[in-house]
Amino acid sequence: MNENHLLKIAIAQIAPVWLNKNETIKKICNSIIEAGQQQCELVVFGESLLPGYPFWLTLTHGADFNSKMQKEIHAHYTREAVQIEKGDLDEICKLAALHQIAIYLGTIERAENRGGHSLYCSLVYIDATGEIRSVHRKLQPTYEERLTWAPGDGHGLRVHSLKDFTVGGLNCWENWMPLSRTALYSQGEDLHVAVWPGNLKNTYDITKMIAKEGRSFVISASGLMRKEDFPKDTPYLEEILKRAPDVLADGASCIAGPDGEWVVEPVIGKEGLIVETLDFNRVLEERQNFDATGHYSRPDVTQLVLNRERQSVLQIKKTKD
Repeated sequence: MNENHLLKIAIAQIAPVWLNKNETIKKICNSIIEAGQQQCELVVFGESLLPGYPFWLTLTHGADFNSKMQKEIHAHYTREAVQIEKGDLDEICKLAALHQIAIYLGTIERAENRGGHSLYCSLVYIDATGEIRSVHRKLQPTYEERLTWAPGDGHGLRVHSLKDFTVGGLNCWENWMPLSRTALYSQGEDLHVAVWPGNLKNTYDITKMIAKEGRSFVISASGLMRKEDFPKDTPYLEEILKRAPDVLADGASCIAGPDGEWVVEPVIGKEGLIVETLDFNRVLEERQNFDATGHYSRPDVTQLVLNRERQSVLQIKKTKD
């Protein structure tokens, strides 16, 4: 019997070894191995997990202009960010191929095509052969995130085939952007991945809303962050911890079905894998009465334009030499 309609997925709700790229990669790899051993076909990690969310900004007056402390923490963050072109994700890609598992991974990307010094909150999709198929840079960093992340572009607004499913993803509050969601719906998305740094207030309402709007499965994958997850060698650690609560991100990863009801309710505070099998037939059932960019759309009245150009200040024209 063909079981392409069934997809076994895992959410890896874990904490980073904060701002330590190599040690966090080890934790990510362990989660991939565990998901592979459970025959999962997709594993999803939270927003900016590698190497971590910029929690210091709200705890240390991140908007202080020309602050030596802010500059030094930002420099540390930049050194620990992911440089894809230099092979930082190679070990993760090899594990994806070894276990034949697709991966959505939230990263902080130090983008070579933008000069190599600015940071982007990027959602990376690696397929089950170990190939990086898309890198989506968050379109609009939220609030204090703008002090350390640059705005991205539409190049990574793409979907990918995974058995009978078509999967796409967005970073955190991008999931509140109707046109960004529509760009994915219009490409056939029926399994939506929303990644978050953590916390129930982020995942509870919107997970079910997107599921009901898109008549799709929605995976909300979050990270964890506790005081003990700050490494002892973190720059200005004492200043950061002065105002830090014991729990900065409590997870709340969850899954909603195409009818907007819970498949997995938000999981609070628990570190590890959340595993579930999704049935594509549920998508087909719920599309009978509503399909946002299909039979219930009016493209003769309203349309969306998607610019997929990878933005750069430099365009090198080829010469005949």
